[in-house]
Amino acid sequence: MGCSSCSTGTDGQPRGCKNNGTCGTDGCNKLTVFDWLSNMSLPSGEKPFDCVEVRFKNSRKEFFRNSENLSLSIGDIVATQAQSGHDIGMVTLSGELVKVQMKRKKVDFKEETLPKVYRKASQKDIDKWQKCRDREEEIKKRAREMAILLKLQMKISDVEFQGDGSKATFYYTAEDRVDFRQLIKDMAKAFSIRIEMRQIGYRQEAQRLGGIGSCGRELCCSTWLSDFRSVSTSAARYQQLSLNPQKLAGQCGKLKCCLNYELDTYLEALKDFPSQDTKLFTEKGIAFCQKTDIFKATLWFSYKDDPANWHTLSKEQVQEIVAKNKKKEKVASLEEYAVDNIVIDEKVVFENVVGQDSLTRFDRPKHSRNKSKNKNRNRNRNRNQKGGQNKKNTQGNRGKQGNKSGQGKKRNQKNSRNNAKNRQPKNA
Repeated sequence: MGCSSCSTGTDGQPRGCKNNGTCGTDGCNKLTVFDWLSNMSLPSGEKPFDCVEVRFKNSRKEFFRNSENLSLSIGDIVATQAQSGHDIGMVTLSGELVKVQMKRKKVDFKEETLPKVYRKASQKDIDKWQKCRDREEEIKKRAREMAILLKLQMKISDVEFQGDGSKATFYYTAEDRVDFRQLIKDMAKAFSIRIEMRQIGYRQEAQRLGGIGSCGRELCCSTWLSDFRSVSTSAARYQQLSLNPQKLAGQCGKLKCCLNYELDTYLEALKDFPSQDTKLFTEKGIAFCQKTDIFKATLWFSYKDDPANWHTLSKEQVQEIVAKNKKKEKVASLEEYAVDNIVIDEKVVFENVVGQDSLTRFDRPKHSRNKSKNKNRNRNRNRNQKGGQNKKNTQGNRGKQGNKSGQGKKRNQKNSRNNAKNRQPKNA
């Protein structure tokens, strides 16, 4: 749901957001809400809802009353009422859907003290607001240096200027209470503005700053998650996850919010399972539950005297044994039930479409590969040696044949001479 400047170009490359996160359609902003009622007209005689939702820096959103009956739409920059002066924000939602959002966030839209929208922001207001936004990083760096010099146990994570530049809000995180009265005096003297310090939690800090999670996607708290439910380690236990704090903790240092996403499904599936504290009484002894597999509906039990050997039982078999134990009946042993659950693993050979090569043809150990390479080298050496000997033998045979042919020629010449002498006539 990105804006037109976030779409891809003619060459297929992303063009990027040219508005630096303040798109006209509010499609690539944090915690954006899709107005699915925008194309629907109001019934005859019904007046449009007179409140709008305005977004400020990062994910801070507030509701304002449009008392001047301005024609506001999503993406308009407006000047809104503040405690002192005015603030600059962008309209993110208007119409009847604002009423639904206000009910969801428990804001009374009939309240008369609701802040108002003054006007649409002029170019002068926008330029002044942009200059204040450009100063935020420098002021945040200097404020951190001041806090370090005063040895305050706090972390200033973000600074937000008011639209008219008369006030700055510093967001910080701290474990304990911090006495920052001297810090406020020093910052007010250095920056010549009114200072407000606001403490936030670690999850709110991650929501404001944003980032990429371990799943490879943007953080849920900075994109769509608006309320933070408490997450406990029991959620990981119910889902049979390893209690590794490095894997279960998010960028905020707390447990990941996504641990609650599938928790209700796991709790519903565990209703039919015996509890982890279930004890099975057999003639061989008492057995305790060691592990549970929700997907396969199986449980592993072991005897108290032999905890190393686990016996696999199905959910129905455990319930059957528990029912007998309630009647004060003991089963003979767990092995009688576990025999029925033994599954013989059949080796499956994966082949290609033709049915020739398996997927494990390259999975030979390294020593076998080295042996095959050495065998090939020895074969090549033997072939080369035999080839050299054959060449020598052929050359020797050719020399012998040449000598024999030369001797035969000489003999033939002598015989021809003798025959010529014999043919001459004798004198009488």
